[in-house]
Amino acid sequence: MDVKAVRDAFPILHQEVNGHPLVYLDSSATSQKPATVIDKVNEYYRGYNSNVHRGVHTLGTVATDEFEGAREKVRRFINASSMQEIVFTRGTTTAINTVASSYGRANLQAGDEIVITPMEHHSNLIPWQQLAKYSGAELKYLPLQPDGTINLEDVKETITDQTKIVAVSHVSNVLGTINPIKEMAAIAHQHNAVILVDGAQGAPHVKVDVQDLDCDFYAFSGHKMCGPTGIGVLYGKRDLLNNMEPVEFGGEMIDFVNLYDSTWKELPWKFEGGTPIIAGAIGLGAAIDFLNEIGLEEIEEHEHKLVAHAMEQLKQVEGLTVYGPEDRAGLITFNLADVHPHDVATVLDAEGIAVRAGHHCAQPLMKWLEVSATARASFYLYNTEDEIDRFVSALQTTKEYFGDVF
Repeated sequence: MDVKAVRDAFPILHQEVNGHPLVYLDSSATSQKPATVIDKVNEYYRGYNSNVHRGVHTLGTVATDEFEGAREKVRRFINASSMQEIVFTRGTTTAINTVASSYGRANLQAGDEIVITPMEHHSNLIPWQQLAKYSGAELKYLPLQPDGTINLEDVKETITDQTKIVAVSHVSNVLGTINPIKEMAAIAHQHNAVILVDGAQGAPHVKVDVQDLDCDFYAFSGHKMCGPTGIGVLYGKRDLLNNMEPVEFGGEMIDFVNLYDSTWKELPWKFEGGTPIIAGAIGLGAAIDFLNEIGLEEIEEHEHKLVAHAMEQLKQVEGLTVYGPEDRAGLITFNLADVHPHDVATVLDAEGIAVRAGHHCAQPLMKWLEVSATARASFYLYNTEDEIDRFVSALQTTKEYFGDVF
C-alpha cells in the first residue's frame, strides 16, 4: 500500500497543529475523509440536490439512482445477499436501538436472556439494559479473560436455551480485541438465539462477510470508515427484518394510509421513515469505493504493522500500562503512571498529536480494568511508522513534564 498516496488523498492531514505537523491518532472516534468523499457530497448538493423516491423529475431520478446505488455498494461491501437487507440509519447507535426496540420488544419476555460482554460500547449496552427492564428478561455478561479476550468455552456455558439475543462488538473500541464472531454465532444459533454484532470498529478495518459470519444483524457507521457523519447501516437477515415492525412512522416508509390504519412499504424502506440521509449515503458509497480501491486486506495488514511497531516502541516508555491482548486491532489504550489521561492528551496535543482520553463510552469496562479513564491512540490507513515514533517521543516528553510522579 502506497501510504504517501493515501495520505495525499486526505486534505485535513496536511496542516500544522500547535506549530507541529498533525499526527491524527483518533480514527476510532471518527476517521478523516478523502477528497473523493468530500467532492461527492458537494456534487450532490451542487448538482442534483433533490429528495429521493418521490419525484419523477430529472434531479429526483439522479438522486435516487445515486442513493440506491450506494445501498448496493454497501451490500457488496459486507456481502449481504440482498439490498433488502441493507437499512440506512443515522449510525451504529440507531441501528442497534432499532433491533432492541423492534425485534427485542416483540420477541422477549420474562425468563428470557440477553447475553452481552463487559467490553461493549454504551451503544451496545444501554439498549439491552432498557429491553431487559421492559421485557423482564435477564441481562447476562460473558466473562472476560485477563487480557480482555473471550473464551469460547465461556460462551458455551453462558448461552442457554433461554437466551434469545446475543449482542457483541466485532472489535473492542478500548481493548482492540477482535472477537470470534463466526464461532459465537454458531453457538447462539444452536440455542435458537439471534446474534447482533456492533461493527463500528470492525467494518472500517477488516473484511466483513455477513454471510460467512452468519450473524443475524450487523451495525456500523459511515464516519469511522472515511464517510460522512450521520449515516450508518443496519444489516439484518431478510426473514428477520420482514417480521419486524418499524420504529419510526411517517413519510417514505408507508404503502397505503387510511384514516384508522396504514400499511408499510417493503424492505428496506419500511425502516427508513422520513427524508433519508441522502448526502450521507451517497458519501458513504464514495467512501466504500475509496476503501475498495485500496483493499480491506491491505488496510488490515498496514494497521497490523503499525500496531506491532507501536507496541515494540512503547516498551521504551517507563511507567506505561497498555490494556488488551497482544493480538489486536489497530488501537492502543494506555495509562502513563499516575498522570491523568486528559493531561497526557493535552501534552500530546501541544506536540500536534491527537489522541482520545476518557472512558471511551465504556464505563463498565473501565471498572473491569480498575481505572477511571484511559488514553487511546488509534491507527488507520493514513498513519505511518514515523507518526508512531513521534507519538512515542511525545510520551517521553510527557514523562519529563510530569517528572515528579515517576
